[in-house]
Amino acid sequence: MFEARHQLIIVTPVYEDTEACAELLQHLGARFGETLYVVLVDDGSVRQPLRAQDIPEQAPDCCIVSLRRNVGHQRAIATGLSLVAAQLQAHQRLILMDCDGEDSPEACTLLLQRLDPSTSDIVVAQRRKRSESLRFRVFYMAYKGLFRAATGRSIDFGNFMAMTPAAARRLTAMSELPIHVAGTALASKLRIERAPVDRSTRYQGRSKMNFQSLVLHGLKAIMVFAEDFLVRIGLACLIVAFVAALCILAAIGIKLTGVPTPGWFSVTLGILVLISLQAGTLTLLALMLNGVLKNTPVAGAAVHAENIDSVQPIPRRGAPSAGNS
Repeated sequence: MFEARHQLIIVTPVYEDTEACAELLQHLGARFGETLYVVLVDDGSVRQPLRAQDIPEQAPDCCIVSLRRNVGHQRAIATGLSLVAAQLQAHQRLILMDCDGEDSPEACTLLLQRLDPSTSDIVVAQRRKRSESLRFRVFYMAYKGLFRAATGRSIDFGNFMAMTPAAARRLTAMSELPIHVAGTALASKLRIERAPVDRSTRYQGRSKMNFQSLVLHGLKAIMVFAEDFLVRIGLACLIVAFVAALCILAAIGIKLTGVPTPGWFSVTLGILVLISLQAGTLTLLALMLNGVLKNTPVAGAAVHAENIDSVQPIPRRGAPSAGNS
């Protein structure tokens, strides 16, 4: 696929977005020239499938990985990453980014400058300035709060990241990768450095992700830490059961002392008993699910290979160029 002369490998998913992808390739080719190789993962596009004639002459060396069906943004990235990870050499670096222009080629240079194998394995783009609507920003703040409450961790980055070959191979060995790439990077225990980066504007068209897709994407990040989440659910249920048991004992004590009780006393006592039983049941289920998750088989490149329909190499056709885009 790529050669030793390619110092940088970029994996980017493409879904019904050929115009933006072509513009991105032009900017990347102007910035990195013949040292770059781009893996374009066409995520089962139907209306605008990515073809060789859609690649501009100024584009760097690249290949089109066509998937048999639409598997989703995260699984498409996981498929492309699994395809190239085993071939990476020690001197090469890998970047994951979107093709729509919101992850800018200029920011790629910043990520690579911050990537020092002696101190970091992954450098992620921490958004400093966002261009989304107020509703999205409010939802994003709520999502980060929910993620921290559910997992005990903080997530403030997305898929835009640079990594070493060893980090790429470690991520592809994790079964959580197709679920949520950023969450998997956080769970990998690799050394992550954050680089403040402004979010750019799209080259063409509009985002394919609606509000429902964004909510689902956020919940999938929590699924990566399902074990931690279930343990927290179990502890919360135990606390509820303990408080309910104390209330039951207090109510029984009041009854035994002969203090007059209102008519709703028996109803309240019954509700507390039900709460205690339900909390105990949920705790048991959480512990059982935690044990099942620990025995989940590990994913690998072979798991994603079945999604690939074809791999079409496209060599660089334009004259080498240098400088900024």
